[in-house]
Order: sequence, then structure tokens, then C-alpha cells
Amino acid sequence: MRLAGKVAIVTGAGSGIGQGIAKELGCEGAKVIIDYIGSEAGAEETLKTIQECAGQGGGEVVRGDVTNLNDVRCLVDEAWKRYGSADILVNNAGMEIRSDFWDTTEEEYDKVMAVNLRGPFFLAQAFVQRLREAKKPGRIINISSVHEDMAFPGFTTYCCSKGGMRMMMRNLTVELGPLGITINNVAPGAIATPINKALLADKPKLDALLRNIPLGRLGTVTDVAEMVAFLASDDASYVSGATFLVDGGLMRNYHEQ
Repeated sequence: MRLAGKVAIVTGAGSGIGQGIAKELGCEGAKVIIDYIGSEAGAEETLKTIQECAGQGGGEVVRGDVTNLNDVRCLVDEAWKRYGSADILVNNAGMEIRSDFWDTTEEEYDKVMAVNLRGPFFLAQAFVQRLREAKKPGRIINISSVHEDMAFPGFTTYCCSKGGMRMMMRNLTVELGPLGITINNVAPGAIATPINKALLADKPKLDALLRNIPLGRLGTVTDVAEMVAFLASDDASYVSGATFLVDGGLMRNYHEQ
């Protein structure tokens, strides 16, 4: 149990990658604040899985919108109120909107940036403020994307937000290191989740994508979750300021069809 005695906050933990991360951390012994905005049933399923693990993990389901600063502060406060601490923050909640650059609206831009960059910025800030007051170390892990570095035509707002997350991580590495707080990004490539249902059902498109992935398969939620668990653990105590690709080699081989 690498995370026994630790408390983690995971945003967007009611489905997909966030759900897998929360389950993994809980089954490694952490108490998890399971944030969700959409499916409460999915968040409850996350909690049930954690409770059924052989480890000592547990958790609490909390509805919180990362674009709302009051909700952001409440997520951190809830961890301290319930468990007396918060050791790990996983900024997972994210979204994308497909739009050609010349058609992108101000509303679309603001929505993507609010979820993908503004939310993680202020949640990390609230998390760090509590750690500083308590003179405690901590771990921040951002779920970024290969598109923090790799072009994604039609999704410029998404790429901007993930590129911003990369620079936020790099800068905070320097600012937070003296406080004993590490910060890293995990950058998934093509991961098999419910959000990719249409792709999985379109064999020609799926086959074209797989040709770009040297390992020849889509990633799984577990592939991402296990990397996060490592970064959250004491095994990664000297790791900070890096982006960890979980993409089967996609970044090194990608080209537009």
C-alpha cells in the first residue's frame, strides 16, 4: 500500500481516466475526495470500488465545478475537514470542443480554458495555500495530453490550454520545490474510454490511428492511473518538473493522414 495514510483529491473522478485514477489511488491505500460534475452514479461507483479494495483506502463523493472558485476551495477544505490533510492533488477534469480556428467563438475559447487551465491553476493554488500553512509537503499531478506539445488541427483551444498547463507545471516546479511540493504532468495519448465510443466503432479511423502508435494499441485507463500512482508515491519523491507521456510512442510517430 504505497499511499496508505495519504489523502488525495481527484477532479473529474466520476468517469473515464479520472475514475480510474481515483480507484487506483484508493486501492493503494489513499483516502480520496472524489470530485464529479456530471454523473453522481459514476462517482458513487468509484467510491464503492475503493471501499471494496483489499487496501485501507476510502473516500467521499463531492460535487464540484472546477470553473467555480468557491467549489474549488470547498474541495480542498473538505479534504482537510474530513481527513485533516490533503497530500495529493490530481487535476484531471478536462474538456475539448472541435472547432476550426476561424470559426471558434469567444464562448468556446473561454469554456475550454476555464476547465482545462483556470480550474487547475486555482485548485493548485488553494491546495498549496493549505500545505504552506501546515508546513507540509505534497504532490500535484496534472492530467495533460500529448497535445501540450503536439499539433491537433481543429482543437486549437484544447492545445492552448494543455500548452499552458505544461508551462504552469514547469514554473511551479521552481516556486514550489523549496516547499517540498512536487508537480508533474501525465500526458495520455489515445486512451480507450467511453468518450471515444465513436472512434472505437469506426474501424477505418481506428486502424489509421493505430498505425501511428508504435505499440499498436490504444492505451487503457489503467496505463494512466498506474503512472499517477507512482508520481503520487514516495517512489517519486525526487521527481518534479516533468511530463510523462503515456501514449505507446504516438508522440514520436504521429503524422496527419
